[in-house]
Amino acid sequence: VQLQASGGGLVQAGGSLRLSCAASLRTFSAYSMGWFRQAPGKEREFVAAIAPTWTGDRLYYSDSVKGRFTISRDDVKNTVYLQMNSLKPEDTAVYYCAASNKNWDLHRKRQYDDWGQGTLVTVSS
Repeated sequence: VQLQASGGGLVQAGGSLRLSCAASLRTFSAYSMGWFRQAPGKEREFVAAIAPTWTGDRLYYSDSVKGRFTISRDDVKNTVYLQMNSLKPEDTAVYYCAASNKNWDLHRKRQYDDWGQGTLVTVSS
């Protein structure tokens, strides 16, 4: 399984970015997809997740990004997106996408079997 994240970059506070993660999964629609991030010197933390399509695309967000970030998926393109608006300097991190064959406790790293390489998001003040 390959997960290729892209879309990171440098943006000013208040700006927006959209991250993409293309997955080489034969049955992409059956997987939960998540986004995590890791800031320098900190542990990797949950950002957002979307459950498989057959569950009704249930969405989950961390409190720190709720209302600003939106996760979505395109099962035709085998891609998951993270639309990030109203970015803050504290959103600066390497963002990782991950795939899981489970659809519960999606905020936990241990639920995910496959991880992408990460894309760097830097928000300047």
